[in-house]
Amino acid sequence: MAQEKPPVPGAYKMNEYLKILEGKKVGMVVNQTSVINDTHLVDSLRSYDINIKKVFAPEHGFRGKADAGATVKSGYDEKTGLPIISLYGKNKKPSKEQIEDLDIIIFDIQDVGTRFYTYISTMHYVMEACAENNVELLILDRPNPNGMYVDGPILEMENQSFVGMHPIPILHGLTVGELANMIEGEKWLKNEVSCNFMVIKNQNYSHQSTYSLPIKPSPNLPNDLSIALYPSLCLFEGTVVSVGRGTKKPFQQIGHPTLTNYTHHFTPVSMPGSSKYPPFENEKCFGLDFTSKEFENGFTLKYLIDFYNAFPNKDEFFNNFFIKLAGTESLQKQIEAGFSEDEIRMSWQAELEAYRKKREKYLIYK
Repeated sequence: MAQEKPPVPGAYKMNEYLKILEGKKVGMVVNQTSVINDTHLVDSLRSYDINIKKVFAPEHGFRGKADAGATVKSGYDEKTGLPIISLYGKNKKPSKEQIEDLDIIIFDIQDVGTRFYTYISTMHYVMEACAENNVELLILDRPNPNGMYVDGPILEMENQSFVGMHPIPILHGLTVGELANMIEGEKWLKNEVSCNFMVIKNQNYSHQSTYSLPIKPSPNLPNDLSIALYPSLCLFEGTVVSVGRGTKKPFQQIGHPTLTNYTHHFTPVSMPGSSKYPPFENEKCFGLDFTSKEFENGFTLKYLIDFYNAFPNKDEFFNNFFIKLAGTESLQKQIEAGFSEDEIRMSWQAELEAYRKKREKYLIYK
């Protein structure tokens, strides 16, 4: 049987969009994943004399070196001298002043397919700003490494935040291009404004494609295993349990100092660039190591339920970030009430099925 060709991101198909950019004043929403082979998209386009005016940087910054949640400063790119405007922190949405001198904005960032990964929130605000200021948007699509899964509770809009802006499940099963279709089609932009955007599609990609990311999408997702585990383990960020920040295996191990019944242990240390002040810095945490056990990809609550049950002080297990990550108050209540994973899953199936039907309308890839 012939080997399937690997997926090719939209950015590589320059012949489809160079002519769109010619003679236009261009802004770019990009980070360290915005590459064609080993060359940054900014550098590739400059070599074709495309008039790039400025760069907008999401969480972790333009070159991807800032910690999660750290302030990303605006400034200038050392290599090109281009102005860099941060879209993380107080200024999450480009202002009228920041984009009024542009004709078109390019969005090209690698996503990992989960609702709480903030790059898709950045895309939402960029779409909104483009719509309000009559600026075109060009989305260069990239494969979703978790794109074969649609799972988890649907966000309830009263829990909307930067880690969850849309009524979609934790694993939404869309590329950024398809999600843009849904945001536009469902009129989720503020005041139901309409964004004039175009998607440059991935090549050789379907929702069954496996895709190994050539560049880590953020400092604490260093490899394919962490990206596969992230949808399930990120919920621990709303608890007292460490997800391995401050170790060489973030999002590949979980633990807490009190859980001494577990044999695996790790000690988080300060690691500037990924975790400067990790939870339980210099304390030994006991828990599970996923690099040495089989993990079924997709989404599971098994480890969350197991660790809650094993934790001595149940009242201290969840923090106020958990509901934002889960997108619903009911998940925490169900776990506290002793529901099994199957019982919890049944409670969101009807909504998930309705979402799957809605998703069909916006798919670009089979």
